[in-house]
Amino acid sequence: MTYAHPARDGLRLGRHSPAVVAHRGASEDAPEHTLAAYRKAIEDGADGLECDVRLTADGHLVCVHDRRINRTSNGRGAVSALELADLAALDFGSWKGRAADPEEPDQQTPDPDSTAVLTLERLLELVADSGRRIELAIETKHPTRWAGQVEERLLALLGRFGLAEPPPGQVSPVRVMSFSARSLQRIQAAAPGIPTVYLMQFVSPRLRDGRLPGGVRIAGPSVRIVRSHPGYVARLHRAGHRVHVWTVNEPEDVELCLRLGVDAIITNRPRAVLTQLGRR
Repeated sequence: MTYAHPARDGLRLGRHSPAVVAHRGASEDAPEHTLAAYRKAIEDGADGLECDVRLTADGHLVCVHDRRINRTSNGRGAVSALELADLAALDFGSWKGRAADPEEPDQQTPDPDSTAVLTLERLLELVADSGRRIELAIETKHPTRWAGQVEERLLALLGRFGLAEPPPGQVSPVRVMSFSARSLQRIQAAAPGIPTVYLMQFVSPRLRDGRLPGGVRIAGPSVRIVRSHPGYVARLHRAGHRVHVWTVNEPEDVELCLRLGVDAIITNRPRAVLTQLGRR
């Protein structure tokens, strides 16, 4: 059975076509969470962009997945213990080229769009300048030393861009995702017009019937959950929830998501997925 959601949801592009969301940008082609990765995703035609946000020691939201910057930069330490100026002095992108050919010396001047730390503010500016509707799936990372402040700063920044509350009768282009139900509750209390997504690496026994934490209407199961328990998608739909699956990169997993009627595919390979869907 293919599940069709009301048009007001604004997230499905057709009965058989889920929205395609670029995971950390087009992160197979460019360093994750860099401006270059998000520009590439927009050029590829992605419907939405996914990013993780963390709060620096001086109160800036930056797009970094890990608690520490060791994996994706030439620096060390926790994001929460560093100021934006500290992060701005580091290289967040050259690791990807070196991983492809560690013996080949880099003769080119690094492109700042591919190496500089990306603030959420700059990403919002990129989306605003894109000239088309692009959805944003923003994940708050937990646990964090800044409990509650991440959500507060996030909503304040969205408010500056007119995104904290959608106009009457319109669907917000922003949704906030988290593995933390408490984080989503903070968002719901302060900005009820912003949809929330409960992310899952596994399905707890109390949620196996399709329930989600109070107020959440979008489930975010991993592709591993969907592979192992394909019937879970139907249970979520019967409960009235939408389903956004991460991280879907393999063609067979895209086909599985299509058969199950998921509402959004979050992928490192937006161009390849859009091609498989017949949209390129």
